[in-house]
Amino acid sequence: MESIVESIVENKFKASLLDKNTMSVTWEVVPGRGAREKAQETALAAAESAVKGGKVHAVTITDNPGGNPAILADCLGVEMLKMGIEPLVHFTCKDKNRNQMESQLYSLDRAGVRNLLVMTGDYPVAGYQGRPKPVFDLDPAHVLELISEMNKGLEIQGPKGPSYQQKSDFYAGAAVSPFKGTEAELMIQYAKLKKKISSGAQFIVTQLGYDARKFHELLQFLKINNIDIPVVGNIYVLPFGAARLMNANQLPGCVVPDKLLSDIDKERTAEDKGVGARLLRAAKMYGFMKGMGFAGVHIGGHGIKYEQVEYIIEKGEELSKNWQDLVPEFDYPQPGGFYYFAKDQATGLNTDLPVNRKDLPLDAPVTLGYSLMRVAHALAFEPGKPLFPLMQSIYKRRKNNKAHGLEHIIKVISNDCKDCGDCALLDLAYLCPMSQCPKNQRNGACGGSYDGWCEVFPNEKKCVWVRAYARLKKYGEEDQLGNYCLPPANWNFYQTSSWYNFFLGLDHSAQRLGIKSSKGEEK
Repeated sequence: MESIVESIVENKFKASLLDKNTMSVTWEVVPGRGAREKAQETALAAAESAVKGGKVHAVTITDNPGGNPAILADCLGVEMLKMGIEPLVHFTCKDKNRNQMESQLYSLDRAGVRNLLVMTGDYPVAGYQGRPKPVFDLDPAHVLELISEMNKGLEIQGPKGPSYQQKSDFYAGAAVSPFKGTEAELMIQYAKLKKKISSGAQFIVTQLGYDARKFHELLQFLKINNIDIPVVGNIYVLPFGAARLMNANQLPGCVVPDKLLSDIDKERTAEDKGVGARLLRAAKMYGFMKGMGFAGVHIGGHGIKYEQVEYIIEKGEELSKNWQDLVPEFDYPQPGGFYYFAKDQATGLNTDLPVNRKDLPLDAPVTLGYSLMRVAHALAFEPGKPLFPLMQSIYKRRKNNKAHGLEHIIKVISNDCKDCGDCALLDLAYLCPMSQCPKNQRNGACGGSYDGWCEVFPNEKKCVWVRAYARLKKYGEEDQLGNYCLPPANWNFYQTSSWYNFFLGLDHSAQRLGIKSSKGEEK
């Protein structure tokens, strides 16, 4: 019997993004908790109306948004595909380990669901009998690498040598937030974006914001880095209630400054309670995004109907002819917010000249302890330095990597070490992403930080990546955060000596620095 994937010749969503003459449109649905509840039927009804209307290229389905449980997006994606429209499934890292992700990808591939938006995901907040245990085994860069390998035919090592899975046909993208108020947060977002693209992201979707200059900044950043990739702008039809939550940073990653909140508050006094104004705002965003050169738009909003989506598209097309006139209406900067480029006074957008960041103040304090750590590591943990041969000879005489009491005590005191044995301190300015980041992000910050604070501990803990950026910037080395992609933690090394694993050439840092393995069988 012919499978779904065999019956589909063209990925219409992919084709729409790659066609320079088409403005790709995706419409977001939130399927909610349950299997046969109103939320699921509403999502499927939206897909059905999109099929009939013909103006939407894909329906995008969220994955446990807000950290709350919901029906698996894959299931509804299969149903929507059968209806005749491409699903764009959100694929997040918060609830699954790497084996479960691989299993899920096989299932999606077999069902013909090919379009994926890979994201870190919101930190889990609720579940059966309390908060669930967060997973975050892989980050988006790792998942994109896995998907890229599956598209080539994933290599599986076995007792008789390697075998290869049949090639998949995923079209996977990633998210980025240009709507960051501090230098460190923004620069980390862009560093991580480059890692995601090098790992295989085939399109980019922005986080949620309303600052036209920030939308333009992302396109300029890609341009000066010679990155040619389709970019989709996020348009959220914003009522006052949601705007107030976003303004208070209660929906991480969504940026609504006071000025915009005030505008929306005034609009809701109208006879239609502001519906017309927020739909027109969405249409204007469509217009300036098309004019700037976005490949598509991602339209979302609680309870919006297909007719409203169609209005946004049609009105947006009309307004795009004079899109520059719309830019002043979207002057919504964050107070004291940082921009990557100097402002173009003529257009209100950006020049292609990056601002001089050298003399800007650090976004986090840098203590004497960091300077001392640099000295110690320069002496003992860098090949070719004075104490490196001695340290390596000491660990080579040890029989295994189990005993590591002193090392563990030092790392618990300095970094609350979780004893993963595959240490990333060398990669993150001697800060630990496994203990200092609730999401264990090894390749860059998630999109949820605000004003330098961690998404999970706002106003309590600075984002570890912001702290690392400040440390490195003090020495003019901040660009190294985007130099290479860290692999996921190797749990074969859990509760073993990371110094042993390093000096004997077993862990990822040793491989990066060219330290040859002396115990190959332990890899």
